[in-house]
Amino acid sequence: MQKISFEYCAMYSTDAEQLIRQTGARVTTARVQVLASLLEARCALTHQEIASRLELGYGIDRVTVYRVLEWLRREHLAHKISGDDRVWRFNAVDEEHTEQHAHFKCNCCHRVFCLNEAIRNFPIKLPAGYRAQHMELTVKGLCAECLPLNKHHKLGADKKLPCSVAKLLRT
Repeated sequence: MQKISFEYCAMYSTDAEQLIRQTGARVTTARVQVLASLLEARCALTHQEIASRLELGYGIDRVTVYRVLEWLRREHLAHKISGDDRVWRFNAVDEEHTEQHAHFKCNCCHRVFCLNEAIRNFPIKLPAGYRAQHMELTVKGLCAECLPLNKHHKLGADKKLPCSVAKLLRT
């Protein structure tokens, strides 16, 4: 699991602080670092993943991370993605991450990625008198890193374990 580094913080903390200031709310270390973690991530993160990144570097506990994530969601700086594994994942909202968009979940590494163009290019016609308020669409498959043809993809010794499980067994 990736641990947060102080070099990484400088890259994303400035952007996170600016976004929080735009809400008119108080800028706190916890808010800045949780949002910076989401901005840095290439995919949606679970509460556990965010807490693990921040515990060592900043001493931000799990309860604080949870409260900050809920605050970020209410302020429309992050969105919450439901998973079939019953684990919520969070992603930063920016120009690329519109409120209504689809997601891709890799069946191998279990990472979740935003698919912004999928909803824009996927018209849904509702019956007369119906009005959509929210839509969730998750496409499931293998991400580019987990495709068996990718030279970086590794399967377990029995050739059946997904790469995420195989990595755990190798360590």
